[in-house]
This record gives sequence, structure tokens and C-alpha cells, in this order.
Amino acid sequence: MSPVVLRSVRRSGALAAVSLSALVLAGCGGSNGSGSASSSASGGSLKGQTITVYSGQHQQTVSALVKDFEARTGIKAGVRSGDEAELANQILTEGPASPADVFFAENPPALTTLENKGLLAKVNAATLAAVPAGDSSAKGDWTGVSAREAAFVYNTGKLQAAQVPSTIKDLAGPAWKGKLGIAPSETDFTPIVTRMIKTEGEAGAKSWLEGLKANSKVYGSNEDLVAAVNRGEVAGGVIDHYYWYRLRDELGAAHIHSALGYFKQGDPGALVDVSGAGVLSHGKHQAAAQAFLAYLTSKPAQQIIATSESYEYPLAAGVKNTKVSRALTDSGPVARAGDLGDGKDALQLLQSVGLL
Repeated sequence: MSPVVLRSVRRSGALAAVSLSALVLAGCGGSNGSGSASSSASGGSLKGQTITVYSGQHQQTVSALVKDFEARTGIKAGVRSGDEAELANQILTEGPASPADVFFAENPPALTTLENKGLLAKVNAATLAAVPAGDSSAKGDWTGVSAREAAFVYNTGKLQAAQVPSTIKDLAGPAWKGKLGIAPSETDFTPIVTRMIKTEGEAGAKSWLEGLKANSKVYGSNEDLVAAVNRGEVAGGVIDHYYWYRLRDELGAAHIHSALGYFKQGDPGALVDVSGAGVLSHGKHQAAAQAFLAYLTSKPAQQIIATSESYEYPLAAGVKNTKVSRALTDSGPVARAGDLGDGKDALQLLQSVGLL
């Protein structure tokens, strides 16, 4: 059985917003070595089994990972791709009857929602040990796989590097009126709001969102936002770093009229977010699913992440992404996976100000 890959649904507009809201409200042994995943399948006991992966991660990268995993282990992986919030909500709806063995998410809140409902099995300790502890569930229910960093993309014809704000809080001020773009229905945006609630309180975060709404043009996706900044439709906006790198290599350097800036250390906008994966506790192929997580944190898989078109940061020690100019360590102390919760409070606040 070859992998079943459905067309990835990038979140856009009201449908994704409603799905993500429904999700959070409803939710109210590997190693770093190259043989880690294959050794998990030694003896042939897992070879020929088929797992089902619900994936909210980027389809191109997941396809490359699955192909390599299958070749190394003999385990087949069918992938159902889509918006992570919709997929997590589907798991909640399906319950024990869900065919999902693994949930691979782009952001922690969707994983945390399933974790809080008791739907994730404990990840093998060796798999968790392959990546920094702060990038996985504190309970050990899911493991971090890759990371991305929040950034401010700006049009170089409209702004100079020195004009990039040092704090994300400034974007709600009158100086930015009519200059910004935002994509609030993206699940990447919710963790930033969560950070604002933690640092500024709910009232302060609401005031910030209201200012941001007054200053901004709303886009349905980060792809739309970064393209709009590049062509000068708006002067800048907040995205995860890899969207800009994807646009750069898609258009070519001659057609890039934008650059990335970063918020100061300790700022709510200085956010390192992780993609992670967990094994569904009701899954019918527990050992094979654990082998897939072990593979995702192994050096071969992390090297694929480092060299793929996702432009994300691998998490395993000794693996670097040379396609991005800024090392993840340059960001200094930042918010990590455990700070983000299930995102429910952020979603409710976004709805209350009319951004969802």
C-alpha cells in the first residue's frame, strides 16, 4: 500500500477560523543514530504494517519523510493531510474509532488539546531524549520535531532595517496605521496572542489586538501576507520565518523586495514555535507508530527537514539548516512549547475583537 496523500488544505478565512475555534472549545524507542527507526522494526515484527498519519505539517516535507521512513523500516504510512485544527477536531469527533495512529501537527496547541483529552499515548523515552526537553510535551505525550521563529517581514522599499520594531507591542500604535498586514486565522498566529495574554494580561492583550485590527489589512494566509509585503501592498507583517524563505526561492532573488527582522529577546513576539507528533492512545499499531516518532527525531529525518523546502529548524543535536541565515540559537531566551497551552483563551480573545 502506497501512502495516501490528500491535498493539503492551507487555512484560509472563516472556515479555518471556525474549525480552530471548534477544536479548542471541544478540547475544553528511538535515538539520534541513523538506525534508530529501523532498529525499532528489527526482527520483521513491524515490517509490512501500515500506520495512518493525520498530518497538519507541510505536505512536501512529510512526503519526503514518509518515503525515507518506509524504505528504512518496511512500515507503510498512509498520510491524511489537512489543516491541523480540522484534523484534531476530526480525531475528537471520531473518538476510539479514529483510524489515526499518529497526529503530526504544525503547532503545539492542537497536540495539547488531544493530550488534555487523554487521547495521546506516552512517547518512548529514547525518542523524547533525541530533542531538547523544552520542545516536547512536559507530560511526555508528544515529541517536538522541528521549529520555526516568529519574524517581522518588511518591504525594503517602504521600510529600512532600523525601522523594524523591537517589540511586537508597538504594532498596535498609531504609527503603524495602514502599514500592516495580519493573518489572524492562521494557527501560527494564535501562539503569539497566547504570549501576549501571558505577558500583558487579558485586558492588555485585547487592547493590543484592537489596535492591531485598526492598523491592519487582513489576509487569509501567511503565504498571501508575505507576498503582499513583497509587492508593497503593505509595509510589513508578522509571520513565521520560513514563509519568507519559501517565497525567496520560489521567485528568485531578483524579485524579492522584502526582508526579515526579529523582535528583541524576551518580547512576546520573540516566539520559537515547534511542530510535534504524538501517538494516538487508541491506535491499532502502537509499536509501528512509536517507530515513526523515533524516526522523526532521528538524524536521517532531521537532515531531511534541514534540507527540504520547509526551511524549518531541525531539533536534533548536530543537525543544522544551512538554508536560513539566522541560527535558532541567535534568538536567545524565547517562549517554548510548554508556554502555549491549548490556545483556547487566545481563540476566544480573537473572536471577541472580530478577528475570527
